[in-house]
Amino acid sequence: MSRIPARPSRKRTALLAAGVLAGAATGTAGLVGAAGTASAASACTVVYQVQNQWSTGFTTSVTVTNNGAAVSSWNVRWSFAGNQQVTQGWNAKVSQSGTAVTAANESYNGTLATGGSASFGFNASYSGTNALPMSFTLNGVACNGGDTPTDPPTTPPTTPPAGNRVDNPYAGAKVYVNPEWAAHAAAEPGGTRVSNQPTGVWLDRIAAIAGTSGTMGLRAHLDEALKQKGSGEMVVQLVVYDLPGRDCSALASNGELGPTEIDKYKTQFIDPIAAVLSDAKYAGLRIVTAVEIDSLPNLVTNTGSRATATPQCDTMLANGNYVKGVGYALHKLGAIPNVYNYLDAGHHGWIGWDDNFGATADEFKQAATAEGATPADVHGFITNTANYSALKENNFTIDDSVNGVSVRQSKWVDWNRYVDELSYAQAFRAKLVSVGFDSGIGMLIDTSRNGWGGTARPTGPGAKTSVDTYVEGGRYDRRIHIGNWCNQSGAGLGERPKAAPAAGIDAYVWMKPPGESDGSSTAIPNDEGKGFDRMCDPTYTGNPRNGNSLSGALANAPLSGRWFSAQFQELMKNAYPAL
Repeated sequence: MSRIPARPSRKRTALLAAGVLAGAATGTAGLVGAAGTASAASACTVVYQVQNQWSTGFTTSVTVTNNGAAVSSWNVRWSFAGNQQVTQGWNAKVSQSGTAVTAANESYNGTLATGGSASFGFNASYSGTNALPMSFTLNGVACNGGDTPTDPPTTPPTTPPAGNRVDNPYAGAKVYVNPEWAAHAAAEPGGTRVSNQPTGVWLDRIAAIAGTSGTMGLRAHLDEALKQKGSGEMVVQLVVYDLPGRDCSALASNGELGPTEIDKYKTQFIDPIAAVLSDAKYAGLRIVTAVEIDSLPNLVTNTGSRATATPQCDTMLANGNYVKGVGYALHKLGAIPNVYNYLDAGHHGWIGWDDNFGATADEFKQAATAEGATPADVHGFITNTANYSALKENNFTIDDSVNGVSVRQSKWVDWNRYVDELSYAQAFRAKLVSVGFDSGIGMLIDTSRNGWGGTARPTGPGAKTSVDTYVEGGRYDRRIHIGNWCNQSGAGLGERPKAAPAAGIDAYVWMKPPGESDGSSTAIPNDEGKGFDRMCDPTYTGNPRNGNSLSGALANAPLSGRWFSAQFQELMKNAYPAL
């Protein structure tokens, strides 16, 4: 069955580039553009590529190469020959007056060295014929030359043809193994048993896009994925995680953007990511994005008069920047035909209660219709990202009772309707469909650290002395409280990544790389905007969000994202299934 409504296919209906004649190899239209072959005297070269076209609109990418002296800012100008009207642009400020269009650089891509290039894109409407522009200028100097291009098809389809996405991107595909994580894992005693497993790549600050301090940037990961791909299909997993005012319920923010910096989030974080992912070089990869973990549920559970509310979450609810940011990310990334957006859906120990379940689904629908997004931009949802909730509790069910007392009344379950991630993910999927998401959406479950094996794993139900002894004695999840989330003591590796493991589940994934810290146990000065959250301090006695319990965190942890050898060893020791 189809997971999303039909979309325009990614086809090269036109290509304007000096010295380029592309169509034959791909079976699509190609042409030498306005310049013919570029000469040494050509100050600039423009590639104008209509990627998608349907009956009333089209999507175009434009790449300009500076063949002259270096410039610190740029604008590209052209005129449409017909009634085309730009409706949206990215990676440039695109404006239009009559038929004349100007695309000016953003703050982050203004510098063009000699031989340097910049890419941007836009959506536009049209009727009749979508004739190609005839000429371009860069900072007022003519680019290319004067050969006449061929128009794209003059009789576009009455409805957009089906897109090239598949129902389940993980089906029949390899998944990218991050060589940086693999090297850390393989260097640990016993680590080669799992160092070949695929894990997520976290884009958790602007600098991560280009890469910092010797770490790989986004393009480097995608280039490596192309090497690993071979002749088959390849999934690359990205965590998109840098909202303004991020981590509003945390005791200290691990985010770099302030609550009001939504424009910076759009132009300096999402737009550059979209520009990289839009590169035709990567069109053969299936790119899965986990969009903004732990964000939207905060607007339901940690606002207003609830004991769990924080002023920071109230601020983000009031200014709307979580909803705007997620909507913008879904819209921009969802426009790329080989990107599969999975919106983060918390976990059962957060959203499973009656007063959270439906309200969170409604919040997701609001975000998926903000900033130009539609539910079709959401391919699915991911639960338990970077968390520890057990995949399946086999020793008790939500329907059990002890001496006439329901399991829901136990201290651990506390009136939740779900006792594990699998039952929650399947039920929440149905709820999401009921509020307007596509009936074919799939779920991902992060199983990187929810195995809870080892000697502490119960082999059967607890004693039926009371409902609490029954649940406590049988539960696999050995956290002190289900609200504990930082570097949990006793945790183990969970199910290995696999495609289509259960009904409605696209894959079990290791989106959080095992062995990468959730946060430091003590305050550590840094230039990454990473504060100290006492939920990562093993001596912390808690707050309303974890029932005022001990944090259960491991000691001596480094900054979030840094390698934590002791945690990795514990995860291997307690793996279930065992290594």
